[in-house]
Amino acid sequence: MNDLINKWYKNHALLYKVLLFLSTTFLIVYLFPKSGKFKYDFDKGKPWQSESLLAPFDFAIKKSSDEIQQERIEASENSPIYFDINTSVKAAVLRDYSEKFKTSFADSIIRKHRNLFRVGESAIKDIYKVGVLDEAYDYSGAKNVILLDQQTQYNVTQFSNLTKFDGFRSVIEKKLEANDLSKFDATFVSLFFNIIKPNLSLNTSFTQNALDEKIEEISTVRGSIEKGTLIISKGELVEGNKYDVLKSLETEYESQVWNESNYNLIVFAYALLVALALLMLLLFLRKYRIDVFLDNTKVTFIFFNILLMILLTTLVINYNSQYVYVVPLCILPLVLKAFFDARLGLFAHVLTVLLLGFIVPNSYEYMFLQIIAGIVTILTVSELYKRANLFISVGQITLIYIIAYFAFFVIHEGDITNLDPSTFGLFVLGGLATLFVQPLIYIYEKLFGLVSDVSLLELSDTNTKLLKELANKAPGTFHHSLNVANLAEASANEIGANAMLIRVGALYHDIGKMKNPTYFTENQATGINPHDELSSRESTHIIIDHVLDGIEIAKKNNLPDRVIDFIRTHHGTSMVYYFYRKEKELNEDTKEIDFRYLGPQPFSKETAILMMCDSVEAASKSLKEPTTTKIDKFVESIISKQMEDGQFLNANITFKEIQSIKKVLKTKLANIFHLRIEYPE
Repeated sequence: MNDLINKWYKNHALLYKVLLFLSTTFLIVYLFPKSGKFKYDFDKGKPWQSESLLAPFDFAIKKSSDEIQQERIEASENSPIYFDINTSVKAAVLRDYSEKFKTSFADSIIRKHRNLFRVGESAIKDIYKVGVLDEAYDYSGAKNVILLDQQTQYNVTQFSNLTKFDGFRSVIEKKLEANDLSKFDATFVSLFFNIIKPNLSLNTSFTQNALDEKIEEISTVRGSIEKGTLIISKGELVEGNKYDVLKSLETEYESQVWNESNYNLIVFAYALLVALALLMLLLFLRKYRIDVFLDNTKVTFIFFNILLMILLTTLVINYNSQYVYVVPLCILPLVLKAFFDARLGLFAHVLTVLLLGFIVPNSYEYMFLQIIAGIVTILTVSELYKRANLFISVGQITLIYIIAYFAFFVIHEGDITNLDPSTFGLFVLGGLATLFVQPLIYIYEKLFGLVSDVSLLELSDTNTKLLKELANKAPGTFHHSLNVANLAEASANEIGANAMLIRVGALYHDIGKMKNPTYFTENQATGINPHDELSSRESTHIIIDHVLDGIEIAKKNNLPDRVIDFIRTHHGTSMVYYFYRKEKELNEDTKEIDFRYLGPQPFSKETAILMMCDSVEAASKSLKEPTTTKIDKFVESIISKQMEDGQFLNANITFKEIQSIKKVLKTKLANIFHLRIEYPE
């Protein structure tokens, strides 16, 4: 049992990667839309590229959404409207009219115009010939209307025959004008306002049921295709009825493929493809980025970002697929480039785009645009910590999107008359969303403990609390660190290493000397050497401990691990040679291992460069009457000794790069000592 536990413990990092791999695969497949995939690609108006297609089974030709929508509109127009009628209202209005007529007109006027009462009464009968609406309804005049009296059909007419609530004015005015009584318009209008009451109200239940029945009668198909029927021949244009038939086959195929009988099999097939893509990423990390592969936090970070991009894209597609280009997919290569390198960023971006090709519409067009945009992102975005560079790169990415989309549109449509400018606005929105990468990088630094160039730029400021403390407690060490930083940065630029990272590492590599500053020669301003009072072993112990003290100080001040690595490795496993020789003279049995730093040795180009620059800069203080020849021999001697000692065996640095670094160091030291060119005698 203990052996099994020990075996699991030894392989816990690998087991974690397996669990991460499986869980990410499951989540991606879970996010994918649950539908089949038609095996043919076709575009309206373009030739059919595949072999002649025969109907694989019987299927119906489905109507387009526009056709169905048009039929819905027609059904709505032809569907009758139901109104409830109150037949008692007319009689009540006539009674009110009879009572109020005498109070509205003087007796003399009534006697003079004996037909005045009958004109008003006739107008009321015309107004209530069909009925008066209780409110204004938005229906066309020719629409059929069915009147209901206590849920029983009472009358059938058209909407134009109904009187609007304020429509009585025109009726009474026409009646009065026909009988040469127009001078009484105002009085009659005032009278009718008080007595006319609506007797028609909309029966929403009957009306909606009638509309629903009409819509249910609409067929979603028009005709059918029998199995074995030739649908389209190779090279034939996909247009008109052939396009409708192909779309119907595609829909039917996807609905038949994804059913209960083979659901699990298709999910398994999707899982295989997703797992294959993620496996390629892990193999890439193991072969070309072993340091990232061995760090489970970094692997988790990469998988998390891929999953996040797929989640965002899936949510947008489920909402409205036309907004798919608003998703700032180029954030993925930007983030990975900021924390790792361009090659890893592009590789992960391409794999993510390939996975999204399963779920996006027009997958080839989408993948082409996104891969091109990712390449542009990698090639154009440099020094992400400079805000202007990010804005310029986002502008270039947006422009590439627009150009590529325009080209695809012209290829598909053949002209630009139907080009929708609002689509370009989606690309602009996606470009603006890409600017969120700056705060996102900051969030990731805090969540995953990673370091970007933005953080390195902040740490390189000599006004930071820790560097100020170093300048106050150990001014000689601080000046030495500045010189090493300049040499290391120039060397890194020469061989294409991370100059920003190595500069920060050089500034902090000797912070451990703050604990005992006077025990290091660069801080001995008085000329008194405290090592004179100590044994060689005690002196060696103090000098070696500045590495451990530096690591402790760095951790207390929350310096990133990438910076602490420079503190750990800047002496590697080299020997404190001066005190070793001194002790050797006293004791022949002295062991070298007691006078060596604890390591580890440099394991990257950057840490190797720092070791070279640190040793060369420190030893250069001992040069007397330096000349170009002396400096050349001096640099060659120090670096050759480090190589012979095997200090660079774990660093991925070549002999050619070391030669380039030597050349830079020789030139820089010559400039520091203000040497003139030595002319041959």
